[in-house]
Amino acid sequence: MKLGIMQPYFLPYIGYFQLIKAVDKFIVYDNIQYIKNGWINRNRFLQNGKDNYFTLPLKKDSNFLDVNDRFIAIDFDKKKLCNQIKASYVKAPFFQSVFPLFEEILFCSHENLFEYVYASLLRICAYLEIKTEILISSSISIDHTLKSENKVLAICQALSATEYINAIGGMELYSKERFAENNIKLSFLKTQPIEYKQFNNIFVPYLSILDVLMFNSVEQTNELLMHYELI
Repeated sequence: MKLGIMQPYFLPYIGYFQLIKAVDKFIVYDNIQYIKNGWINRNRFLQNGKDNYFTLPLKKDSNFLDVNDRFIAIDFDKKKLCNQIKASYVKAPFFQSVFPLFEEILFCSHENLFEYVYASLLRICAYLEIKTEILISSSISIDHTLKSENKVLAICQALSATEYINAIGGMELYSKERFAENNIKLSFLKTQPIEYKQFNNIFVPYLSILDVLMFNSVEQTNELLMHYELI
C-alpha cells in the first residue's frame, strides 16, 4: 500500500494533487503547527499575465497553535476575492465550469482553518475524480507527540504501508535506509516541467491548481497529473 502525507494547503499547486493521485491513501496533517507565511492559507494565481497572491485571512492568535486550532477571520471579504478571481479568469476556456467550483469552495461555511482547507482538497479531488482515500492525521492511532521522520514512520506502520511517497522537497528530511529497516520503500515525487497555454501570456509555472483547472479540462488535467517521476 502506497502512502503519502502532507500539510493542508489551500488550493495548492499541481504537484500536491500528483502526490494524492500517486498513492492509495493520503494523510492530511491537522495536528501540526501552523506556519506563518507558508502555503497553508495562501497561494498564487494569474493576474494580468503575472503571479499574485490570494490569502485566507486568519483571526489573530498565537502562531504556535496547530492548524486545527486556527480560524478564518470574521471580516474575510470573500466577495472581493471572488471578484478578483472572476476578473482574472473570466475569459479562460474552462471558466464556466471551474468558477462555480471555486465559489463553492470559497463560500464554504467552515470557520476552522483546517476544516476549510480540508473541504477544499476533497472538493478538488472529487472534481478531478481522484479516488485516493484521504484521512486526517489525528484520526490515526499513534503517539502524536512524535516528530518528523518518527511520526511518518509511525503512521506508515499503523496503516501497514509498504511504500511511502514524499514530495521532492523532503529528500533531506528522510532516510531511505531508515525506512528500509522498517520494510518500507521510500520514494520522492518530482514534478516534471508542465506548461499549458495561459491566454497569450508567457507561461507562469507552479500557480494554484485553480489556474490549471481554468485552462485545462478534467481529462487534460489528469494527464498533467501523470507528469512526474519517482526518485
